[in-house]
Amino acid sequence: MKRIIIFASGSGTNAENIISHFQSNKKAEITHVFSNKSTAKVLQRALKFGVNALHFDREALYNSHEVLNIIKDATPDLIVLAGFLWKFPDNIIEAYPNKIINIHPALLPNYGGKGMYGMHVHRAVVENKEAFSGITIHYVNENYDEGGIIFQAKTKLEDSDTPEEVASKIHQLEQEHFPNVIEELLYKE
Repeated sequence: MKRIIIFASGSGTNAENIISHFQSNKKAEITHVFSNKSTAKVLQRALKFGVNALHFDREALYNSHEVLNIIKDATPDLIVLAGFLWKFPDNIIEAYPNKIINIHPALLPNYGGKGMYGMHVHRAVVENKEAFSGITIHYVNENYDEGGIIFQAKTKLEDSDTPEEVASKIHQLEQEHFPNVIEELLYKE
């Protein structure tokens, strides 16, 4: 059985959608959800599904091998960042080359990089009067949002769209595509 670990920082709607998608799958399972916030709703969502939910601090992620060792013990086939807002540490990236993916709420390479997440992205898209926005699922490397692109989907924007309306359109794309792309990656080998 393929094993997936999810990292998230916030409410966890994407994580919950992924967990739900794989609940009835006999070939893959979500084994752990990690968060950098002890109060993140994603941890409660994971526990609701019986998934191990763990939180950590900067020390455990960046200055020790504590998180890396837990990941190694879990033997994941894929590590999924679903709204994880910290830069992923080099020691984990080196241990799992091309096994860590992220979803970004824009069509990279546009609107990527440090500080470009969530509503920051959607406001910039609206301010620049973009005709389209979308999602990018990509591999994680040592730089923010610069890993190889795996999948993109786009949606048309209206001149009247607010950042909140753009966010809603992007969330629909995330919910529709992210679990399926994960599943395809797991079985493309």
